[in-house]
Amino acid sequence: MTTRLPAAGRPWNAIATEMQAMRGHDLDWRNGRHGAYVWYAGDELESVLASAYTMFMVENGLGIRVFPSIERMEREVLESVQGLLHAPEGAGGIFTSGGTESIFLAVHAAREWARATKPQVTRPEIVAPYSAHPAVSKAAHYLGMTVRRIPVGPDFRADPAAMEAAIGPETVMLYASAPSYSLGLVDPVASLGAVALRHDLWLHVDACVGGILIPAVRQLGYEVPPFDFAVDGVSSISADLHKSGYAAKPASTLTFRSGELREFAHYAMSDWPSGTYSSHTFTGTRPGGAIAAAWAAFQYLGEDGYREIAEASMRAKETIAKGVESMGGTVHGSPELWAFAYGFEGRSMGRVAGAMWKRGWLCARTTQPDGIHVMCTPVHEPAATAYLDALAQSLDEARAGEPAKPAAYN
Repeated sequence: MTTRLPAAGRPWNAIATEMQAMRGHDLDWRNGRHGAYVWYAGDELESVLASAYTMFMVENGLGIRVFPSIERMEREVLESVQGLLHAPEGAGGIFTSGGTESIFLAVHAAREWARATKPQVTRPEIVAPYSAHPAVSKAAHYLGMTVRRIPVGPDFRADPAAMEAAIGPETVMLYASAPSYSLGLVDPVASLGAVALRHDLWLHVDACVGGILIPAVRQLGYEVPPFDFAVDGVSSISADLHKSGYAAKPASTLTFRSGELREFAHYAMSDWPSGTYSSHTFTGTRPGGAIAAAWAAFQYLGEDGYREIAEASMRAKETIAKGVESMGGTVHGSPELWAFAYGFEGRSMGRVAGAMWKRGWLCARTTQPDGIHVMCTPVHEPAATAYLDALAQSLDEARAGEPAKPAAYN
């Protein structure tokens, strides 16, 4: 260990100067050179988020009884999300720290629901497409469950028939994505909802990437398959506020079809010196700033603002995808939203991604199929031409077989 707590404090201006210098080699996300990690829609919104976050930075979301301001903002955000997802009257929601926690709580709720309604199940199982986010496997690992990953269909989407065939006596949950993180494809949720109803199973839809912004995409005239509570059989939906909601991290939501289903995510105990401890989240302390920033984002942007974000993101996607195809590349599947992946036949996309990294572009990777993943945001629209120029150079370099540094990816 070489770093120690300073013996004496330092003035803030010196600290701030050093911190700013630390960023000198960080990813250039403001100019769209990122393929993961950051959702950015401009400095004006970032300023709103920062101000709202710091205004409630000290308040603790665990204590909403003593912070009615936090309680109100959290409730209104959750109710707004329920509206976006066509949740029925009586739906319930939880404000979480991110997609992983939202998915964890959905899996936990499904397990507890099965314990109450399917007592014959001893080792609860989840049937999910191969494309499902690792968070579902991570949750199952912690919760003593198993995940059966089923090959996707030729369109890279979940295969409802194959998933139904994989259902066994221990199955309690089905899993779908809207869209899948890797390829940006919306699974056939309507068909999976019918399967869930036939077999009395919990269906969770992972809409962490798309849930908040899909309504705006639809308002622009793009067709997106049904995925939310308009589909009979959907039990819960995770939707990240700090992704397509463009709020500050850490912020996500988990919405349940009913308040009764939400209660299966609840944990309480009283056998300790301070009486009853009760929580619907995995975390204890929750940053009030994240709740405030999410509320501020909804208020500041409104439906008009989210449509503008959606329009810019879709334009960026279309520009980059068409540019890739003009070079002879292939977009994997038929992605409906702003996220997609592409590849070039006979070319190592890992090598291409490495060559892009040398040019200052972080390219997330897909391995099955071999490709580069793109998650477009408004900042990617003005960067699209530069991205395609760098890609053309990187393809030439990769063809020449020059060694390339492996690219980082989520």
